[in-house]
Amino acid sequence: MPQHKNQHKNQRKIIRRLAGVLIGIGLTLSSTPVMALITSVGARGIDAYRLQDAPYHLTGRKIAIGQVEIGRPALFGLDKAAVNNRSLQVGRLFYQGSVATANDGIDDHAARVASIMVSRDKTVLGVAPNAVLYASGVGTSQRSGQVQECQAAQTVALQNGGDVRAINFSFGESLSRDPRLHAVLDGNALLTQCVDWSARVHNVLYAISGNQGRGGYPIPTDTFNGMTIANSMPINGNFTKVDFFSLGSQPKTVIGRDPATERNVGARRSVTVVAPGRRIETLGTDGELVPGDLGGTSFASPHVTATVALLQEWGDQSIRQVQGQQVQGQARSVERSHWGLDARRQEVMKAVLMNAADKVEDSGDGLRLGMSRTLLNLNNQSWIESDAYQTLAIPLDAEMGTGHLNAYRAYQQFSPGQWSDAQAIPAIAWDYNTLGENVPGEAEVTSAYRDYVFERPLQAGSFVAATLVWNRLVDLNDLNGNEEFDLGETFINKGLNNLDLYLMPAIATQTQDSIWSSVSQVDSVEHIFHPVPTTGRYKLRVVYRDRVNEPTQPYALAWWTP
Repeated sequence: MPQHKNQHKNQRKIIRRLAGVLIGIGLTLSSTPVMALITSVGARGIDAYRLQDAPYHLTGRKIAIGQVEIGRPALFGLDKAAVNNRSLQVGRLFYQGSVATANDGIDDHAARVASIMVSRDKTVLGVAPNAVLYASGVGTSQRSGQVQECQAAQTVALQNGGDVRAINFSFGESLSRDPRLHAVLDGNALLTQCVDWSARVHNVLYAISGNQGRGGYPIPTDTFNGMTIANSMPINGNFTKVDFFSLGSQPKTVIGRDPATERNVGARRSVTVVAPGRRIETLGTDGELVPGDLGGTSFASPHVTATVALLQEWGDQSIRQVQGQQVQGQARSVERSHWGLDARRQEVMKAVLMNAADKVEDSGDGLRLGMSRTLLNLNNQSWIESDAYQTLAIPLDAEMGTGHLNAYRAYQQFSPGQWSDAQAIPAIAWDYNTLGENVPGEAEVTSAYRDYVFERPLQAGSFVAATLVWNRLVDLNDLNGNEEFDLGETFINKGLNNLDLYLMPAIATQTQDSIWSSVSQVDSVEHIFHPVPTTGRYKLRVVYRDRVNEPTQPYALAWWTP
């Protein structure tokens, strides 16, 4: 048996050496890494290697991201299992809310997920190899529950001086383990509320692996403030189809379980975007290549988490550039610079990633916004054939969300910076702003709607993509007043204010004159992908429709036109 294992280990080493030789040959022929042709991180997947290459050189430098799973990855210098693995650099490791103990809680799945995000191995280069990863294991089901999982998430969110930009969840909780009587996916499980609270309070974007396979791990896929990620599989080498393992928001069949128990309560859908999850090559705990297998959503979500690191590196560079110009007296006002701390908001990241997602491949004329692939659902239908495209009250496709993650397009969406409604807006940009309801006896704080008028006419037949994102308000029942979640504490769901999004002629004054809208009453997202009927001037209108909690509501808006 030992001889058999050694033979396999030697074979893996030979494969890695051969891969290294091929990469070296490829790099002599082209400046684009050869991995971009064959991996989920390359052009056939999320196209992130393009951002690592010139002229962008984005690798996640100085950006902190997090990971929470059942176990944790191993670290060279701490764990014996990682003695031959120097490709996976981790900032700090934890077990639940405490510092990790050497050689305890190590998990190969956690290592593989981490390698997708931050591996520096030349044969399996991660999405953001220079990002700083903080990881916590929550322990087996016998040693943990939603309380411990929430503490682990909080511990990770507070690292790097409380500046962790995104946290990956490649695990979930079963409804059968939820202590609530007749538990359902209504957003009120403790872990789901914890994610929504932490997203808002710690300003961190949570990427949650979607429900899959036999089911049973749906919590916290019913998050409002995070992103739930479905996975795609490669067809002829390109990630263009939703994987059969993805249950989506409305599964029709779940082996060994009632499909109704795997769905969100009501009309709200869970999937936000799709990312590669099948046949993903990763690194195991020992640093050896693990060939792509069946995979799943747990390999899809780290693509999203690490993409945030690339975007945030660009955002921080832009902010520092503006600050440097201000010191020298060269810059315009902060309001007009288009780069400030709003670029770090988790709502902005969510809106940018969702709005930049691929739906239908562009024919080359730019009318479909230069999208690089047509994503198909399980029935081989595109987003254009979905009810989300055809129905005003449904912003997300049940299986595809807003489409397939594309890191390069997300950069294109993010890089023009922040543009408010105070001026005509460019074809592509984003904003972080506030709407408000006037309270009798109080000074007017903000408008109940904002109009974003495009500076140039839009061509007939061209598409407009726009995504509006805001948070559900979840507060901590903070019994000891330390502003942290502790054992015995709970959360308070204060509900979701209702915002709507309209595409209107620039001269229109009433929303009934809009040419399309997204008016869901149950989602924390509105999304429009619609063609322009006639060439002319248009605008987007964001409306504060119904107040449920606070009189003011922060939001992020991203838009893209040809």
